[in-house]
Amino acid sequence: MDRPLGIGIVGTGIHGARYALHLREDVPGLALAAISRRSPAGAEQARDWGCRWHADWQDLVADEGVAAVVAAATPDLNPAIAAACAAAGKSLLVEKPLAVDPVAGEAMLAAFDGAPASLTIAQTLRYNRVILALREALPRAGRLHAFAANQRLERSAHSWLEDPAVAGGGVILHTAVHLFDALRFITGREVVRVRAWTARRYNTRLEDLFVGLVELSGGALGTVDAGKVSPARQGRYEFAGDAGQLQGDQIHGALSFVRGAERESLPVAPLAPTLPPLLADWERHLRGRGPSPIPAAEGLAALRVCEACARSAREGREVAL
Repeated sequence: MDRPLGIGIVGTGIHGARYALHLREDVPGLALAAISRRSPAGAEQARDWGCRWHADWQDLVADEGVAAVVAAATPDLNPAIAAACAAAGKSLLVEKPLAVDPVAGEAMLAAFDGAPASLTIAQTLRYNRVILALREALPRAGRLHAFAANQRLERSAHSWLEDPAVAGGGVILHTAVHLFDALRFITGREVVRVRAWTARRYNTRLEDLFVGLVELSGGALGTVDAGKVSPARQGRYEFAGDAGQLQGDQIHGALSFVRGAERESLPVAPLAPTLPPLLADWERHLRGRGPSPIPAAEGLAALRVCEACARSAREGREVAL
């Protein structure tokens, strides 16, 4: 049996703590070796989790017991973490968004070009069972003409999400990024044109409400919206084709097909955490037994759509990709 690979986590807030949980309990081939958190709370977490604590993430990357790294920090830090991991020859799994803008994302990919390590993006909706079912069932809708996608979440309590220098953007970058990657994954098409509008309802510096008109390659037209303005969650997708309409909600685990006035409920596996299967695929990749589960180029593609939407809203015009 293979010896577990030691994994280090940079950032152990809400997302990083989820990684720590699954590394400790759900992926036998990986082991939590070390964490990095600037706050002294990191020392207590490390004691509870039975791993080493580094106040400086650079020390975590240099830790000889760390074979690969998970970055669950703020996105402004990702390029520096990527450069350090590439130089150390350690593969990196990055929480989305990949970076605060496409230029920074391109620098991250460039750092790993030719390095004896890989860069993977955690676009975890690709492991959501409704998203997978939508992808499989999409041909049933026939030729795709129109679509709609939204992700609406509660207001965020993280203060850094109101700091442009750290967050890089509002709900376009931190919420709609999920939608753009999921649309590309489900349909196999690229976003070619956008027209976007944004608003600030509670976030004083960055948008917390976004609506966009989107054209996909092949001519399908649709709407995309994201917001953190209501105490409710939804993650709905609709695909209208010449044979019917496919509908699903990735948060509530619903899937159906509509033709005429009749709605047919389609089977979908019960929802389950998406990190364990991602980490299991990553482990196989780290051992040379499979490809990177989600190459960083996929995260860069979604980041470019986010940037186009932000520019469209800022300049009040349509933007082509």
